[in-house]
Amino acid sequence: MTATNLLELDRDALAAYCEQLGEKRFRATQLFRWIHQKGASDFSQMSDLARSLRDKLAGRAVVSAMPLVSEQASSDGTVKWLFDVGGGNAVETVFIPEDDRGTLCISSQAGCAVGCRFCSTGHQGFSRNLTTGEIVGQLWFAEHHLRQRLGLAEGTRAISNVVMMGMGEPLQNYAALLPALRMMLDDHGYGLSRRRVTVSTSGMVRMIDRLRHDCPVALAVSLHAPNDALRDSLVPLNRKHPLDQLLAACRHYLDNAPRDFITFEYCMLDGVNDSDAQARELLALVGNPATGVSCKFNLIPFNPFPASGLKRSSNERVAAFARVLQEGGLVATVRKTRGEDIDAACGQLAGEVQDRTNAKVRMTRAPVQLHRVGSAAAVAIQAGHADRLETRT
Repeated sequence: MTATNLLELDRDALAAYCEQLGEKRFRATQLFRWIHQKGASDFSQMSDLARSLRDKLAGRAVVSAMPLVSEQASSDGTVKWLFDVGGGNAVETVFIPEDDRGTLCISSQAGCAVGCRFCSTGHQGFSRNLTTGEIVGQLWFAEHHLRQRLGLAEGTRAISNVVMMGMGEPLQNYAALLPALRMMLDDHGYGLSRRRVTVSTSGMVRMIDRLRHDCPVALAVSLHAPNDALRDSLVPLNRKHPLDQLLAACRHYLDNAPRDFITFEYCMLDGVNDSDAQARELLALVGNPATGVSCKFNLIPFNPFPASGLKRSSNERVAAFARVLQEGGLVATVRKTRGEDIDAACGQLAGEVQDRTNAKVRMTRAPVQLHRVGSAAAVAIQAGHADRLETRT
């Protein structure tokens, strides 16, 4: 009989499991606290559990995170862990310490099938979704590992914020994501605020609406372009869910969201999406009374990798772009690059992926012409930009 990994079960599922063992449902809360608040994996240590339950668990259940392959520490304090998820696949998790918070960036898939042009994970292709236990296991490991390393008192959190911005598109793995989010928010588990748990998506419109109803947490949307023509090539999912649909979903999400704005992430790509004209186009897009949405922009310096064919915008260009947005009344910040020396920065997570989607072939087809809309008319990207943007998938 295969042992049940209790990291897979949120508190309701754990209560049902205890009932199957002939135990009272309230035992699940005790067990849940031992696992998630105290980081216990040895049932014999769970002193307030009935002996009968401890004996049953010892033969039928485990608390087990993914095997750790490696740990890397950056000069800026960022830590990256590589976890083995079997079948030749490994995923990466990143801890980013700040003076006022500790943020954990969690992966949801081994690889990613979306295939964004500027993302190293997408260029590796896709193998499989992670399970709920594999998602939560990253937080379980990091929280209790860091508590021991930092010598924190019991009840003191090492991790105050979680961002689902690691490998994968979280909303393509919704069935596993939802119970994982509930465990993060559960006061008997990690007790994180909805404002401090962020799901990042490349724009899965129907799943954004489901998340709004099921478990509204902070939402970040990978935008990266001010019009459909350019976004089609940078974020292929846009061909299925264009900007008008995406912005409508964002507006509806705000009805239940813990924050009164959506974060739009915008990767700054030299000569591709970083002109003042494109910044003004963004202002028109989100400020339009019919299509707009309350938002802030997080401008992300691109982290280059050879297969992308893209270049990072200069610091001066990023600052000028931000200034146009700010003068237009939007909040626009520039993300501080962290962990770049250990390939832990945004868009750099790659892990090890046994690709089932033929990504290398899909993402190296002949270049196509993209169109950007300026203040006067649509203009084609010139041949001189071909080395900065390869192809659509």
